[in-house]
Amino acid sequence: MSLGQQSELEVRYLRYRQTRSAEDLAEVVVAGRRLVSHFVRIYTGNICDDALQAGMEGLLKAVRRYDPEIGAAFSTYAAHCVMGEIRHFVRKEAAYYRPGCIVELQFKVDHYVEQILKETESLPGIEEIAAALNVRKEGVLQAMRAGLVAFDEVDLSKIRTEKHETFRLPIEDRLVLQQALKKLSKLQQKVIYFLFYRDLTQVEAAEKLGISQRQVSRVLHKSLKEMEKDFRR
Repeated sequence: MSLGQQSELEVRYLRYRQTRSAEDLAEVVVAGRRLVSHFVRIYTGNICDDALQAGMEGLLKAVRRYDPEIGAAFSTYAAHCVMGEIRHFVRKEAAYYRPGCIVELQFKVDHYVEQILKETESLPGIEEIAAALNVRKEGVLQAMRAGLVAFDEVDLSKIRTEKHETFRLPIEDRLVLQQALKKLSKLQQKVIYFLFYRDLTQVEAAEKLGISQRQVSRVLHKSLKEMEKDFRR
């Protein structure tokens, strides 16, 4: 949403504040729909009717509750209300599996939008968010769909790092890794966790698992072979 569109919302709200007429309230709703659509696209990766409804409720809450004494423009206050209602909707409706790296990316999007809104009172677009988080634009949109739709409906091929960073695994490789780990047995997952995430030795891992060090070694070898297949696809 551009600054001009935010200004339009501001003007229409001020007019409504003076007249309190149903006609001017309708004009506020029309102008505010662009604001709502902006957040819906960010938080759902698409235009979702239920999320739009939640956002419009946030806009009307802003109309009812706004007080100029708070020192913020109405459009800024409305943005916070709309964003809050849509985030609440998304968290309530997110019922599908999401890999940890996708959850992390969603959190970073949420944090960045809130930070920019607080610091500049303007709304970042998808392109700006993607550039700031070093993920392709299409990847951000696909990642934000995760949780609201089954994970196999998310196009993982579009979730890619824009520029590779030294000593940091690209998100596309982290996705493959997490999907590969998910396919392993519970014992295999525990062995990988203890050895690579807890940095235990094979002897220490064996003690925690109640098996021999030789068994840990065999499980590790088998697990790495199975995971290698996923990375070669």
